Amino acid sequence: MANRGPSYGLSREVQEKIEQKYDADLENKLVDWIVLQCAEDIEHPPPGKAHFQKWLMDGTVLCKLINSLYPPGQEPIPKISETKMAFKQMEQISQFLKAAEIYGVRTTDIFQTVDLWEGKDMAAVQRTLMALGSVAVTKDDGCYRGEPSWFHRKAQQNRRGFSEEQLRQGQNVIGLQMGSNKGASQAGMTGYGTPRQIM
Repeated sequence: MANRGPSYGLSREVQEKIEQKYDADLENKLVDWIVLQCAEDIEHPPPGKAHFQKWLMDGTVLCKLINSLYPPGQEPIPKISETKMAFKQMEQISQFLKAAEIYGVRTTDIFQTVDLWEGKDMAAVQRTLMALGSVAVTKDDGCYRGEPSWFHRKAQQNRRGFSEEQLRQGQNVIGLQMGSNKGASQAGMTGYGTPRQIM
């Protein structure tokens, strides 16, 4: 973690709002999934945001996680080193983020390296892991381990094909948002500016 002094004013308010988004129950679910998915001798960290951050901070667990979502021999990160050097650990986190994006996680769901490294936004880390789990469940390629109900399936593309005849018929329909033309006529209409005669 970086040695930074306390924040004040608006910066402190923003940081407090970010910290409120962190979900301890979600942390437990994600830890269980990662340990089960990696199927290696990865130990559960003690509960708590600081322990969760420290567990993921060197990038080795994240790299093992993304590699476990691929068939053997097709892993995106060939070499995972357990090092204490800060720049190497941050590099491994960056490799995980690139591999997650290639795997199918949207760019908007991916956290920044400093969010994890400095513990600035652990809720963003949770969002990325949830999105990764959702993509893995949706792919259903046999590499996902765990309960399918732990993550939401992403919506699949559902293309529809219409014939020219069906498209032409659709042009004659007035949508319900536009109201109805039933019973409408122009009876009683006068030209613009013409006064009505009352008898």
